[in-house]
Amino acid sequence: MSTPLTPRSFLLALLITLIWGVNFVVIKLSVSQAPPLFVAALRFTLAALPAVFFVPRPQMRWRTFLGYGVSVGVVQFGLLYLAIQLGLSAGLASLLMQMQAFFTALLAAALLRERLPGNQWLGMGLAFGGMAVIGLIADHHTSALGLVLVLIAALGWSISNVLVKSAGRANMLSLVVWSALIPPIPLTLMSGLTSGWASIGQTLLHSGPGFWAAIAFMGYFNTVLGFGVWNWLIQQHGAGRVAPLSLLVPVFGMLSSALYFQEAFPPLKLLGAVLVFAGLLLHVFGGRLGFWTPRKPVLKRSPSDPS
Repeated sequence: MSTPLTPRSFLLALLITLIWGVNFVVIKLSVSQAPPLFVAALRFTLAALPAVFFVPRPQMRWRTFLGYGVSVGVVQFGLLYLAIQLGLSAGLASLLMQMQAFFTALLAAALLRERLPGNQWLGMGLAFGGMAVIGLIADHHTSALGLVLVLIAALGWSISNVLVKSAGRANMLSLVVWSALIPPIPLTLMSGLTSGWASIGQTLLHSGPGFWAAIAFMGYFNTVLGFGVWNWLIQQHGAGRVAPLSLLVPVFGMLSSALYFQEAFPPLKLLGAVLVFAGLLLHVFGGRLGFWTPRKPVLKRSPSDPS
């Protein structure tokens, strides 16, 4: 049985969302020094090793396991790293990745026959309106191609969410660690074919300690520690209490990007970001506030009804 969040658990959740938010700045720093797809490959290599020797294998169908590894490692993070390398700011990337909430709801409705209440439809409308505003002002600071890639990355995240839901009560830490073995090979191959094998050798042989510290942060703190603690919190307190706190990730992401990179938010860009965030809030909390809650029909019992 889940329990209410304690101050200790809340602080742990706050720490993880801070790590996940700051991670977008770390990604931008690392992809400025090495091919983005190879950076993602290194991140997952460290996330898998040496943890796979201590964490049991997840008990699930191999197709679900493989699909999760590809959708998270190759699609979600591979394209996210590429989008940031192409010019998408760290702050906007942290916000737009949360579009996965809407994509997940749409996929669940299409594949799992889940019903979408009105607040989620309105939230999607606001968020996609904000996306349109951001897209209209795309320039060398807000790459149009980067916007497209990060949306596909968010779609990859949503696909992994649906796969996890279909997998039942699998051990999430086991899934995160063991699935990290899947992305490094395809990501390295794609990096070698697109950026050249010489750049991979250059990265391995001549990168400084700052670069490897960034890779370690992404692999160990962001992936293993982050997902491990987050899923422990969900097990203890329930997804309904913990999952909404992930809305703090883009807050920390945009703040850290503004502080480190002096990322500017002119009026239209700020308007787009506010619309996306407002859509997320409505999507997550609108039903709890009593808006658009469908009334359950009153069923009349028949004389033969034993209930």
